Amino acid sequence: MMTHYVAWSPYVGSSSYILAGLLLLVTCVLTYFGFRFRHVIAVKGPGKFLGALLIGCWFLAVIALRIAVTAYALAQHQQTIQFRITNPITPVTFTSAVIAFFVILYLARQSGLKIAIGSAIVGTIAAPMIFELPFDLLVMWQTYPPAPPVLYTLLYFLPLFLVEILSFALLSFSPAMKLTRYTFFLLAGMFLLFTVWALFGFAYPSTPIPIALNMLSKVVAFATAVSLFTTAPVFGERAKAGSSRPGNPQ
Repeated sequence: MMTHYVAWSPYVGSSSYILAGLLLLVTCVLTYFGFRFRHVIAVKGPGKFLGALLIGCWFLAVIALRIAVTAYALAQHQQTIQFRITNPITPVTFTSAVIAFFVILYLARQSGLKIAIGSAIVGTIAAPMIFELPFDLLVMWQTYPPAPPVLYTLLYFLPLFLVEILSFALLSFSPAMKLTRYTFFLLAGMFLLFTVWALFGFAYPSTPIPIALNMLSKVVAFATAVSLFTTAPVFGERAKAGSSRPGNPQ
C-alpha cells in the first residue's frame, strides 16, 4: 500500500526558482497590459445555435470529467494508493463563490433580473476556473497518479482542462460582462501570489504559508471574475469624460 500525505509533490531546488521566474514574467506581462488597456471591451454573445452547442459541450465535458475521476479513483483503489490529506481551502472557495454570486447579481442588476441572474451563474462558474486552470497546469506532473502515470495523468487532466476552458466560454452569454484593466491587474495579483508560492516549492497547503497563499490567490481569482461585471470606468476614461463636458477646454 502506498500512502501520500499531500496531493502533489513540491518543486525543489532550482526548479522552484525557475517556476517563480516564469510566474513573475507572467505577472509583469499582465501588469503591462493592464496599464496599456485603455477601453472597456464587451464580448459578443453566441447565437442560438452556437450557444446551444457550447452548453451541450460543457455538459459533455463535465460528464467526461466525472467518468475520468471515477476511473482514476478505481485505479488508485486497485493499486492501493491512499491519501491522508486535509483540505482547508474548501470553506474559502465556497464562501468566495457565494459572495461573488451576489456581488455579480448586484452589479448586473441594471441589465434586468434575467441577465443579472444569468451573469451571476456564469460568473460564479468561471471564477474558480481562473485559479484552477493555471494551478492545474503547474501541478499536473507533480501529482501521484496510478500506473501507467502518463496515461492516468492525461485521463484526468485533459477533460478537466476542457471543462475549465468551456467555463470561461460561458461568460460570453452575459451581455453585462466586459473586460477592463482591473481584470488584468487582479489577474496579475493572483500570479504574483503564485510567484511567492513557487518560492516555497508551490507546496501543498498543509503548512501556514502555502495555506495562506492558496487562500489569498483563490480569493483574488474570484475578485477577478467579479471585475468582469463592474461598470466603473477605467483609468483615464473618467478624466476624458469630464473634459468633454460643455464649458470645459478641449
